[in-house]
Amino acid sequence: MENVSNISKLFYTWIILFIVWLAFTSTLAIEEVVTGLLVSLIVALLSFRFFTGTGLGIFAPKKIFYLIQYFFVFIGALIKANFHVAKIVLSPKLPINPGIVEFETKLKSDFAKMVLANSITLTPGTFTVDIVENRFYIHWLEVSVTDEESVYKEIAEGFEKILLKIYE
Repeated sequence: MENVSNISKLFYTWIILFIVWLAFTSTLAIEEVVTGLLVSLIVALLSFRFFTGTGLGIFAPKKIFYLIQYFFVFIGALIKANFHVAKIVLSPKLPINPGIVEFETKLKSDFAKMVLANSITLTPGTFTVDIVENRFYIHWLEVSVTDEESVYKEIAEGFEKILLKIYE
């Protein structure tokens, strides 16, 4: 996925920016749509090299299916983690065991690693501290396992299985 053409990146960025424009303006008035197309094109031309790690290939039907699946896996992990952290916070003894854990990822693409890191950080109770090559270092609010394979299964496996199908 690293060798995506600049044209593909440009159009991908333009499409995403235009969708955001439509969402914020919440109208399909012709003036707004044309303005949105032009403004998003200008912004895409100025920024796609800096902010886009993927291209139009992400809109393939198979990848869209996996993106939707990823969304539901992420929401499920988010809800589960929120309840777990709420239980910890509401407990009078505050039963935490914080620490830094690590695991190795199978992801090759920097973009996919960034998505995994952000997904981990957005899930309450975990925070991606660093990524060194293929090793992730995660601050975990309640370290329940320490061996690398178990850490991977607890924190990243659900996300990574789908990311491998999307970005690799």
